[in-house]
Amino acid sequence: MTIEHYVRALPKAELHLHIEGTLEPELLFEIGRRNKVKLRYPGVAELKRAYEFSDLQSFLDIYYEGAAVLLKDRDFHDLAWAYLSRAKMDGVRHAEIFFDPQTHTSRNVPVEAIVEGLSAAMKRAQRELHVSARLILCFLRHLDEDEAFETLRRSRRYWEFFEAVGLDSSENGHPPKKFERVFAMARSEGLKAVAHAGEEGPPEYVREALDLLKVSRVDHGVRSAEDPELLERLARERIPLTVCPLSNVKLRVFSDLRDHNLGELLRRGLCVTVNSDDPAYFGGYVLENFLAARTALGLSARDMAQLARNSIEASFLPEADKSRLYAEIAALPAPE
Repeated sequence: MTIEHYVRALPKAELHLHIEGTLEPELLFEIGRRNKVKLRYPGVAELKRAYEFSDLQSFLDIYYEGAAVLLKDRDFHDLAWAYLSRAKMDGVRHAEIFFDPQTHTSRNVPVEAIVEGLSAAMKRAQRELHVSARLILCFLRHLDEDEAFETLRRSRRYWEFFEAVGLDSSENGHPPKKFERVFAMARSEGLKAVAHAGEEGPPEYVREALDLLKVSRVDHGVRSAEDPELLERLARERIPLTVCPLSNVKLRVFSDLRDHNLGELLRRGLCVTVNSDDPAYFGGYVLENFLAARTALGLSARDMAQLARNSIEASFLPEADKSRLYAEIAALPAPE
């Protein structure tokens, strides 16, 4: 068994995945045509050439433009089905998927169309692909608290499909404490919490996410390494970090994948996981992220297995499902 076959075969959970960020250019143009949405790029090649980003905001600008083609439940179904089919090929057995209602409701797309389309694809994936999935409703942090409260209320009838609430979009200048009351309300209703922190923002944002939002895991969190005390806490409390290596390079968090701190965090005993973030824009789904990190950082087959185990541990799966997947990982013979 080659290392690629081994990594593909490892049962994995993907925990940091924006469904709008899986909108491949070909599907984007297909949906745009059927919804009669005019795009400023004449074709796939021209759109792909625009995927050169200087920072998070430069990516978000084109990301929101692409999402404008998504209008109907069929669009959201096709988007999620395309991702889940690809994830299956990469050995993903469970996905906890971010979605941004405010990106769509601001264009008068009803919450019903978003959630019903996504949930239909998730049910189909469970039935046909044996891949389970849950949704994480994310608030756009560049918008205000009142809009986040309204989004949570408008989504109430669909909470059965949600595992947690999350926080994403532009990090700088929008600390987690801005949404402390919204997260408290969500937790009081039985929803778990996660949040992006420590990607572009400072380690203090990670602390706020932990202490004020009471998150179960931190999305990105790579800048935690700048604060030794925080790093010790993350290891001691076994708080997962959902790391996205190729995304971090594409958005200039690290200038080169060889400079990434994933390997250091793993050696320090943190529960780090590997994920793809927005793979249509960043050039790699979860398997590519595993393999690229392995090559750039000199990670071993044992490290690959640990990263897969970490993803299962960090997921919100029931303990019985986790135990079954741990056993599969342990039984898989590693290449020499």
